[in-house]
Amino acid sequence: MIKRIATVAIYVEDQQKAKEFWTEKVGFEVVAEHPMGPNAFWLEVAPKGAQTALVIYPKSMMKDWNERKPSIVFECDDVLGTYETMKAKGVEFLGEPQKMQWGTFVQFKDTDGNEFLIKD
Repeated sequence: MIKRIATVAIYVEDQQKAKEFWTEKVGFEVVAEHPMGPNAFWLEVAPKGAQTALVIYPKSMMKDWNERKPSIVFECDDVLGTYETMKAKGVEFLGEPQKMQWGTFVQFKDTDGNEFLIKD
């Protein structure tokens, strides 16, 4: 039986730039980093203590990367506080946090234009 999501891949031009975005601006930590050929490595980042990680994969090694769009939602305890912290660090958001009956959410972009959502 499947017991959890292990990883979700996103495709980037520059792994080092993406690593800096996810660790320095979003606050994730590197959970795996292994050489994977010239100028590429297997890179996983995740929130501290998380069971699921993002694989930051080079577009150059995935010919159909543009057909593979991630749909990733991150859960947090305080959307407004997380939004303010990430925004202060230069993260681009697609609007202001929205309150719905089920909770609060807001979308943001990484440095490669991939879109993500945080919710509480």
